[in-house]
Amino acid sequence: MSGSQREPEQSPGEQAEAAEQEAARQRIIAQAEADRTPVDDTTRAVPDRRWRRDR
Repeated sequence: MSGSQREPEQSPGEQAEAAEQEAARQRIIAQAEADRTPVDDTTRAVPDRRWRRDR
C-alpha cells in the first residue's frame, strides 16, 4: 500500500448506482416541489379574528 489517500476510480457498476441514486434524488425533489403549497396559498386563508372580540 502506498501512503496515498486518494479514492480509486469507480467501477462501472458503482457509476451506474451513483447515476440511479442521483436520478432518484431528482425525482424526489421534483415530486416534493409539485406537492409544495405556495406561500401565497397559505396566506389566502380566512384570518382567525377571535382575538379581536375581546377588545
